Formats: sequence, C-alpha cells, structure tokens
Amino acid sequence: MKRNGFQLWNIGKWRAKLLRMLSMGRTFLLLMLSSFVFFLLLGLGGMMEHKLNSSTVSSMKGFAGSLSSKFFMDMLGMELPHLDKEKGGSTFSGEKMTTFVFQMLTSVNPRDPKSLLAKEMPGMSANDPVLLRSAAGNQNLDPPEDFHLPPETDDKGEQSAKTDQPQAPSKAPVSTTDHPPVKEPEPGGKKEPGNPGNAGNAGNAGEGKKNPNQTPAPPANATGKKVVMIYHSHPREAYNPLLSKASSNPSSKSPSQNVMLVGKYVADKLESLGVGTLHSEKDYATTVNDYNYNFSYKYSRQTVKEALSQNNGLDYLIDIHRDSQRHDKTTTVIGGAGYAQVFFIVGHENKNWRKNEAFASAIHEQLEKSYPGISRGIWGKTSAQGNGEYNQSLADNSILIEVGGIDSTNEELKRTAELLGQIIADLYYKDQKAEKANADTSVSAAKAGAKS
Repeated sequence: MKRNGFQLWNIGKWRAKLLRMLSMGRTFLLLMLSSFVFFLLLGLGGMMEHKLNSSTVSSMKGFAGSLSSKFFMDMLGMELPHLDKEKGGSTFSGEKMTTFVFQMLTSVNPRDPKSLLAKEMPGMSANDPVLLRSAAGNQNLDPPEDFHLPPETDDKGEQSAKTDQPQAPSKAPVSTTDHPPVKEPEPGGKKEPGNPGNAGNAGNAGEGKKNPNQTPAPPANATGKKVVMIYHSHPREAYNPLLSKASSNPSSKSPSQNVMLVGKYVADKLESLGVGTLHSEKDYATTVNDYNYNFSYKYSRQTVKEALSQNNGLDYLIDIHRDSQRHDKTTTVIGGAGYAQVFFIVGHENKNWRKNEAFASAIHEQLEKSYPGISRGIWGKTSAQGNGEYNQSLADNSILIEVGGIDSTNEELKRTAELLGQIIADLYYKDQKAEKANADTSVSAAKAGAKS
C-alpha cells in the first residue's frame, strides 16, 4: 500500500531498528560503566595492597616466577614459526601445562606429593616458601627444606668448634686447621683447560667460561678493610660425607664438617681477590648460656651488629646454611665435575626486602648466565614460613644462601663456594667502580660550578 509515494510499513521497520539500536546502546553503556568501575576498584585494591603489604608472598608472583623465558618464546613461536627453531620438548606439552594449571588452581604440586598433605595437616606447610626467581637447576620447582637440628651427637672426644671474638679491621678472618683434603673431580670428569671443575683457577673457577664483566682485582687486600662478612645462624648444619656417616639430618660442632667450612672457602676466595672478608665461626650452642635453637637468628644478629660496630666498611652480609634434601636434588654436574647447588632466601618481614632481592638476583643471574644448573632459584619467606627477616634489615646487600644438601661432598662444596666468592668479588668491584665514577662526576660538577 502506497500513500504519496511512501510505503507505510517502512515506518514500523525503521522504528524497530531504532529501538533495537537504543537497547544495544544502553547495554554497551552499562557494560562500559561496569568495566570502568571494576578496573577502578581493582586499581584501588592494588594500591591498598601495595601500601599495606610490602611482600609479594601472597600474590601471584610465585607462579609468575615459575615461568621461564622459553615459555614466552614458545608463545611467540606459535604465531611466528621462525622463532620455534630450538630442538627439544615444547613448554606447552601436556604434562607441563597440566602440572602448571593444576598447581595454580589448587596450590598443590603434582610432582611433590607432600604438598597435598601439607594443605590438609596443620603445621606441614609452615615452612613453604614462595618462588620469586626460577632457575635452570630446579625444573620441578622444589622449595628448600630446613629441618630443626637434633641435639649434638658428636663423640665426646671431638674437638669443640672455635669461636670468633670481635676482630679489628686489620686482622685476617678466623681459619681452621682440620679441613679435609681437597680431592680431584670424581671419575668421569675430565680435567681439561676450560673445565669448570678446576674451581681454583686464577679467580675464575674455569678458564673456559670467563665473565666478560669481571673486573680485575688486586691479588691481596692491601688496606685490611673488611667489606664482606660471612656468618652462620645455624653453624652446626653438617654434611654426611664430611662426617663419614649417614644421617637424614647431620649435625656437627666441628668447623671442618659443617657449613663453617663452606664459609671459609668463600672467605678465602674473596681474600685472594683482594676483598677484605670477616668470617665468623661462632658456635652458639657452645658460647650461649641456656642456648635455644629457636633463637638462632637472635644470636647471629648480635654477632653481626658487633661486627658492624667495629668495621665501618661492612656492606655485604652473607648467612650461609645448607639444605636438608638429598644428593640428587642438591647437586649438578658441569664439565664432568659435581657442584653443590644453592638456594637464595629473601625475608619479606624486612620492609626493604626488594634491595636484598636485588643483591640475590645479581648473584643468581650471573650463575644462570655462566653456570646454569647451580642456582635453584630465589625464594621468599614471611614469618609464617620461618624467621621471615633473617637479619637482612641490617644491610641492603644482605642475603641467606643455602649451599648444597646433607650429602654434598667437600669437592662439590668447594667448587660452588669459590664460584660464589668470585661473583661476590665481581659485584663488589663493580659497585666500587660505579661509586668512583659518581664521585668523579660530582667533583667535575663542583669544579664547573666554581668556575662559573
């Protein structure tokens, strides 16, 4: 039906379209406003969380830290085939993706059955740290394990550990005399030029992998100034091969059989590179009246504070422990030689923990670059997972390092300890160079200002 050239039914059609568009517009506007409010609340919540809680332990950073760079390369490789050239299994394999998603949704690691029991039995998850930085040497994301040491079981005739007194800056670090001899690498490890197993080579623990950022250091500490302190909050954590016996939680008061030996190796390496180092071998179970293992960090804190008061230059504080896991989880082989693996622990009860993490990351990243497999990652802990502070508020460059496990051998410990000493020395000289450059810039600016 037409009237004056127009079809009347077109009016109804256009009216329906207009109403539909208005309805869609209202819906779109409602969704837009809802999204705006959602992201606004999310941002405010993030700001409040950041202000009220300086720790990332309760956040998703533990899962993010478990993602390797290869994960992101594989993601790009799905769209850019030319990037997917590396041989080997993809990160997106069924097993890996299932494990990751299952752990993200349930907080249970399928590769670690104990994590399931820990969620059901009170107390079992009290020592469960959060991963901050993943490592090539810990593909299964196994966390560090620390067991309460048993009462001393050494023979009565064993010589008790020496204790260190506050030392003047000019004195050398305390040393021991009953160290076991250093053996050659185990069978199967060829001693060749460039083999990282030759950990004593000219301050590089292996000529074949030189650090391009390594700063040449003087052969000895000419000033006598102490800038690094090595100490042990749990000095009696021992190693079965050094005790010549088998135990699930070895303990010893002898500095030649426990973590003090590792501390000595690190200290000796630093001193040989010209970095003044103070090594505390204080055995608190012997020196402290009414000793209580639960107050270990209180005792060591007092030791560190005494050292800081007597050595103004102490900037690097290293608390060396050992892990409680077995040999297969605490050892790696590089160039045919065994190395004790290491955990880095950051205490999140210290409000400035990010500076401690930066120091740990500098060591961790150098190990990942030059000796992948030695580091087992950086882990964060609050007071719910342990002490939570670990004396790390006393200095920005303060860190807890767990070296090896209960079955680590003297050779494995020495190689890793010397690598740590080399890397810490490199970081020290790099910092010194940066400070000198800043000082020179300040002097030049002052002279320019005076001339003007």
